[in-house]
Amino acid sequence: MSAKNVSILVAFLISGFAFPQSEESKSRDSLKKLLDLSTEAMYAYEYTQAIDYSHNLIELAQDEEDYYHLYHGYNNLGITYDELYDTIRAKNNYEKALEYAKIVKNDTLLWWAYNNLGNMYTSNKETMEEGFDYYDKAIAAASNLEDPDSKATPLMNKGWTYLYMKEYDKAYPYLLEVEKLIGELDDSYTQSQIASLFGTYYSGKNHYEKSKEYFEKGIKLAEEDSLFYEASMAYDGYAEVLFKNKEFEEAYNALDKYIEYDAELYEKEKLKQMEAAQARFETKQYRENLEIARREQKYKDEVIEKSQQISIIMIISLIVMFLFILLLFKNNSTRKKLISELKDKNSELFTAKEEAERLSLLKSRFFSTVSHELRTPLYGVVGLTSLLLEDNKNKKQEEDLKSLKFSADYLLALINDVLQMNKMESRLVKLESTPFNIHDLMKGIIKSFEFTRHQNKNCIELQLDDNLPKRLIGDSVRLSQIIMNLVGNAVKFTERGKVWIKASCVNCQDGKCLIYFEVGDTGMGIPENKQQEIFEEFSQLKANNYNYQGTGLGLPIVRNLLKLFGAEIRLDSKEGEGSVFRFEILFEKGEVEESEAQPGVNGFSEENATKKALIVDDNRINQVVTRRILEKRDFECKVAGDGYQAIEMLQNEAFGLVLMDVNMPGLSGMETTQKIREFNTTVPIIALTAVEIQEMREEILDSGMNDIIVKPYDIPTFFNTIFRNLMTPVN
Repeated sequence: MSAKNVSILVAFLISGFAFPQSEESKSRDSLKKLLDLSTEAMYAYEYTQAIDYSHNLIELAQDEEDYYHLYHGYNNLGITYDELYDTIRAKNNYEKALEYAKIVKNDTLLWWAYNNLGNMYTSNKETMEEGFDYYDKAIAAASNLEDPDSKATPLMNKGWTYLYMKEYDKAYPYLLEVEKLIGELDDSYTQSQIASLFGTYYSGKNHYEKSKEYFEKGIKLAEEDSLFYEASMAYDGYAEVLFKNKEFEEAYNALDKYIEYDAELYEKEKLKQMEAAQARFETKQYRENLEIARREQKYKDEVIEKSQQISIIMIISLIVMFLFILLLFKNNSTRKKLISELKDKNSELFTAKEEAERLSLLKSRFFSTVSHELRTPLYGVVGLTSLLLEDNKNKKQEEDLKSLKFSADYLLALINDVLQMNKMESRLVKLESTPFNIHDLMKGIIKSFEFTRHQNKNCIELQLDDNLPKRLIGDSVRLSQIIMNLVGNAVKFTERGKVWIKASCVNCQDGKCLIYFEVGDTGMGIPENKQQEIFEEFSQLKANNYNYQGTGLGLPIVRNLLKLFGAEIRLDSKEGEGSVFRFEILFEKGEVEESEAQPGVNGFSEENATKKALIVDDNRINQVVTRRILEKRDFECKVAGDGYQAIEMLQNEAFGLVLMDVNMPGLSGMETTQKIREFNTTVPIIALTAVEIQEMREEILDSGMNDIIVKPYDIPTFFNTIFRNLMTPVN
């Protein structure tokens, strides 16, 4: 259905210039200029400006009682809010545009207004019939116009909707009528779309040869005019019909072309989505700032006016004492009124502050929910890729699998960066204090960059001074984030060069050690005028000879995390010669070195453990991944799809371990654990969750679970946690 949005934009171009405006008066020129500015801002994704210009256009058009421009003002607002996914405001503005189109009695404006509302209502299954009514009205209005494209667009949208609903017989008459209307019209855009729709129809009716013929026609037209969306749509349908017809090699080639065009569209859509997301936040902030500014300006005007009155009264009071007494009384009354108004303003500001805090909390919840929803499928991708890498014996596929895992890891890092930035803005990040081995931590970081290092043909050196204590106490997770972000940037911006990590002890006294860290590279370097800018959110260096991806959040996260440690980052860099980042952190010195948790520690080992596990998860892919990983270590596994089934299985059968998903329909993982603990207090239960554990750690452990594994996980950490909690057999 996304092509309907394309038709909205094309429609606006047609309707926006259908009636050239007269230049007889300045007001007409102003209206036309505002309409042009609103339209340009909208297509440049500058939504805040588009909304501002549209409102100005509406206000001026209302003063001039110009219903034609009132239609365009509300229509532009509807399109803008539609692009921002604010469907309620979009629908309201489209309806207002329709009212003025009826007043103007312009069939061009009418059929586009009806078509826009048809697109809005058919995007929701519950309002489909209302959407079809609007399409019928659009068709009726367009029938009065000589342009065949005008009538073809709502007819095609209605047929398209029926195809989307798989009601092929209902769609077919509309497709025929569109084909008849456009005839031999030299319009590759419309011709390609209708050809692909016929291809979809014949595919749905299992007429594969006919379907292939239409898809091939649509592909040819789209590729001739570089119509990426139409080409992507045509290749997608073409691949599907080839697959149905068991022409697998041709289907694979078509699918490959679809992926190629879809990648082009994805980059454009990703930019558009980022611009839209930024515009939503800027629009909200803009409204709040505008309202505050208006209230403040009004208040200042009132104060200035009252001050002038008081000044006049004071001058007159010097001449006439009696008038001075009367005016003093008036001044006192005015002061009381202003104080009362000031109290009201303070009350309004307090209310606005509470609303801002509420919105900030909603934003934090939104990021948390999105991160969970993204991490859950990533668990399947990372897990299955790791399994395929272990089982794979085809060297040719090994690099592809490594690349797939790298991409999944990169996406996970991106999710973590955005979530981390949001948590720091909300002041939810707090440092923890736990013992850790600084040598092992640094070596682990080096290993994690092995794949990226080979990609850019770099070497990474680890320089640890002999005076560096092995055992420190502090937040090793946040330290690891800082080092990995710096090393990740160094590896990314260096080719065929050297990257190094250095750590040394500056001094140790009173049980505290000041540790010096340095991350350097011989890469492209950073210009002096950019060395402050790179620590700002979403800021990236741009160079003609490089093509780097990223969010621009790595260095801002480093800077904010170091603030939590009470430290500052320093940068030495010269363009073309590399960069060196350095900082110092104060840690407590660890008294006792502890060995890393391994299978067999604390009296347990793989040989004497009860290697029988119950996997409780409602996601089938997660079930398969977890089960296959465990079975590779000779575990006997059984699966429960929900909490009720898990409780029943544990009542009837003994298990050495339970792996419990936290978020499940019906009974959640925590509720299930509480019920299990009513009859079984000994079996280890480990939580599997994609939620940030800082948000739910206490709640999870208080429910009776023994430990937590965060999805997606690396396999060594996964088994370390399992064997640390595994139950020994009962004699």
